[in-house]
Amino acid sequence: MPARPSVPALLSTLRTRQATSPALIWYGPSGERIELSGKVLDNWVAKTSNLLVDELDAEPGIRIRLDLPAHWKTLVWALAAWQTGCTVQLGEPAHPGDAAADVAVSDVTVTASQELLDAAGGTVVAVAQGALELRWPGDLPAGAVDYAAEVRSYADTYLSGEEAEEGYTALHSFLGEGLNLSYGQLAEAADGGTRQTLLIPASVDLPSVLTAALRTWAAGGTIVLAASEVEVTERLLAAERITARLQA
Repeated sequence: MPARPSVPALLSTLRTRQATSPALIWYGPSGERIELSGKVLDNWVAKTSNLLVDELDAEPGIRIRLDLPAHWKTLVWALAAWQTGCTVQLGEPAHPGDAAADVAVSDVTVTASQELLDAAGGTVVAVAQGALELRWPGDLPAGAVDYAAEVRSYADTYLSGEEAEEGYTALHSFLGEGLNLSYGQLAEAADGGTRQTLLIPASVDLPSVLTAALRTWAAGGTIVLAASEVEVTERLLAAERITARLQA
């Protein structure tokens, strides 16, 4: 039986077998279309992983709280967190005791919200989402990290560090009905996909976006992610050769 597609193995496939073909296409709210080949996507993940390790001391036991909408940078952050062995947290627990038991108190909040940026404690990363924004457009609190301004200075390759064990928590979502996946279960979630060009509207819940993207990439396919403001027309479907659509 072939090994299940772990995140490092998936990234290796992106930068080799899918190096020049599109892996991720983003249709943004301002009409922008951004296309990332497998190699370019892997480069963004490597840069973000290096930022996580070098500047934010990421390692297994650190929680990365992603307070981001469905966006191409959100997918990059999730892959980088998993490549460095961290736990991706979506949403906030109703009670402090609901957090994953194997996750340290120390955490990193990654957000595109000025309100949360101003209120969050601990380490905070501001993620500008506009296609042409090279820095955070608002007020940056003291000690906060400006992702857009910092990430480009990091290396395009990531030298593997400490990896999380299969039983360690990879994804802990408090959104909707909630979802808790270990690293082993994350690999299972990425298994069994088909090679396709999958359209994902941003209205789909984020855990489903993440797992559908993993399955599609593991099979050598392409993700087309469309912001909620984007009208999905027949022309768009034909231009991108969409073969499947994830329903909200």
